[in-house]
Amino acid sequence: MDARDATLTAIADNEAAQEAARVDEQDAVEVLARRDRDVLVALVAVAPARLRADVVGDGIDFPLVALDAWVKAAEAAPCRVEWWALAGISRVESGHGTHGGGRLGARGYPSVRIVGPRLDGSFGFARIRDTDGGRWDGDTGFDRAVGPMQFIPSTWSRWGADGDGDGVADPNTIYDAAAAAARYLCAGRSDLTDEAQLRSAYFSYNHSDLYVAVVLAAAHGYRDALTVPPPEAPPA
Repeated sequence: MDARDATLTAIADNEAAQEAARVDEQDAVEVLARRDRDVLVALVAVAPARLRADVVGDGIDFPLVALDAWVKAAEAAPCRVEWWALAGISRVESGHGTHGGGRLGARGYPSVRIVGPRLDGSFGFARIRDTDGGRWDGDTGFDRAVGPMQFIPSTWSRWGADGDGDGVADPNTIYDAAAAAARYLCAGRSDLTDEAQLRSAYFSYNHSDLYVAVVLAAAHGYRDALTVPPPEAPPA
């Protein structure tokens, strides 16, 4: 091989190496692009949940994750009930998951676990022996109300619901608790937009006329402060 041939061979080898490098670089770029797209898709999926947890609308005192839970619970309820009827209970029972200084997270769980007083008959409370082995309230002696809607374990065992579709009915998350509350309020009733039926439903939740008045006032306040458009009808 003369010098000219050697030079041409070297040039060809160099071009081949550069082309291989370009291919490798392009493959790497495509891999990174796919990874970045996956990350962006994941962020798009997560961001709304984070926003629902963090954003509070003008003139309201609850995070949008709570509103999302109430709206979904109302839509799935076995009777006609509005989201604000559930919001009234949530406000009185736990301050929308803020009792104890916590806040609702993106999945609807309070950052500080909410457990009511021990129901052992003292201080005017009912006496209810343990019914859940401490599963929900952490107390194996007596029951305690649990979560943002304050369900007693024995009541939860009957009315508990899986409002977020994760396969578990958990009174600690606002999604499940709101769905269960809607079921409970609807029992024996068909239309909770009728105030007489709503009052009756609230009284069944807590046998106190004062409780009914306070919850109803909170519910009406939310109704008047915020209009939530109905869900879009599915395409024909």
